[in-house]
Amino acid sequence: MAYEIPVTQARAELADLINRVVYGNERVVVTRHGKPLVALVSAADLERLDALDGLDDSADEQVISSVSAVREVGSAPRERQRFGIAAEHRGPNPS
Repeated sequence: MAYEIPVTQARAELADLINRVVYGNERVVVTRHGKPLVALVSAADLERLDALDGLDDSADEQVISSVSAVREVGSAPRERQRFGIAAEHRGPNPS
């Protein structure tokens, strides 16, 4: 869980916030009007984020190639008969 602090207070406590991040292994979210603005994270966390960002590109390509390799398969009418499943669309007012 990240520690949240308003930007005006963060300005006054920057040195303390840096110590919390570096030595306390905390993450600090600086907010403006209650909305997240920026985050202070350790250099180690930033390296991990950068590594994950690099993985995203190859993972995206992998997903795209996997999805494009999948063929669409129609429903088998025998399966519907076997289980007695029937569906009919009657529109918004079925009455």
